[in-house]
Amino acid sequence: MTIRILGPAKRDLINGFHFYEKQLPGLGSYFLDLIYSDIDSLVIYSGIHPIKFDYYCMLSKRFPFAIYYKLEEDDVFIDAILDCRQNPDHTEKRLRGDTT
Repeated sequence: MTIRILGPAKRDLINGFHFYEKQLPGLGSYFLDLIYSDIDSLVIYSGIHPIKFDYYCMLSKRFPFAIYYKLEEDDVFIDAILDCRQNPDHTEKRLRGDTT
């Protein structure tokens, strides 16, 4: 199984890193370590998560973030890693590709 983190999700990771790093030095790195650990678990657990907005949605174990992904054969494509504290309408628009 191959896990691919797509461009928008990479930007989400960078934004999350900077947000937490501003809160406390080192917290951004801790955030990335735990999110990557969650992502690595998709090798075993992909496809068991609930579907929201046409994506599988896995919640992070330590941070209030959701990892949105799709499956295609033996590949996992991560499209977004979003803060669950934001407006759900923003999450839906982002996942549906609505840029208006």
